[in-house]
Amino acid sequence: MENVKDTWNASLYDTQYSFVSMYGESLFELLNPQKGEKILDLGCGTGDLTKQLADFGALITGVDKSDKMIEQARRKYPHIKFGVQDATRLKFTNEFDAVFSNAALHWIKQPAQALTSIYNSLKPGGRFIAEFGGKGNVQSISDGLINQIVSEGYTYERNQFPWFFPSIAEYSSLMEQTGFRVTFAQHFDRPTPLKGDNVIISWIKMFGSSMLEGIPENRKDDCLREVENNLRDVLFKDGRWIADYKRIRVIGIKE
Repeated sequence: MENVKDTWNASLYDTQYSFVSMYGESLFELLNPQKGEKILDLGCGTGDLTKQLADFGALITGVDKSDKMIEQARRKYPHIKFGVQDATRLKFTNEFDAVFSNAALHWIKQPAQALTSIYNSLKPGGRFIAEFGGKGNVQSISDGLINQIVSEGYTYERNQFPWFFPSIAEYSSLMEQTGFRVTFAQHFDRPTPLKGDNVIISWIKMFGSSMLEGIPENRKDDCLREVENNLRDVLFKDGRWIADYKRIRVIGIKE
């Protein structure tokens, strides 16, 4: 994980993929942030949800592995504490009343290490509230891309898949092995409208670019165009693209 390139386009993320933060707002009800609580926003991106948590009166810290995301967050919200940190090696011990994470943990392919790091960052009795991609998330898009890569004669390796999409049983078990008491766990469909031009092409370039490794640069756009065309009958409904998102939400208590 050390040498993974920071390929994020923070400005495009804010304009075309603002739904990531918008959907995360509904997590606040589960978090129930209280004034004066110390809360860590893990995988904070460009800081929009971090800012809203600060508005509740929480003492908030936002961390993300992407330098580009943190630079953007600091520009937007200079009064909030942001830092670049890896979720598997957080530099906190018994420090937070809550760890909050939206749309980040599916990027971490060492979930046990991340959960241990989160657990250690919490005070005894502290809570962990998260939402992220679960089993079957964006499967139409990823399967469509893999099928196209293989059909064009290129090699696709499993380690190019950038995400960890667990079942609810798998993730709850990992939480319990770490020491959490799991008090809430949910796996649900969340069909997500996508906006912009060349929607599927843009989405894959933003989130799934590692899956294109091994394809010559001059062939990538043609490959992605075929993927988008093939997915039109599956994901284009009532005049708009709807991605097949499936999410997991969990609450765990440090005991």
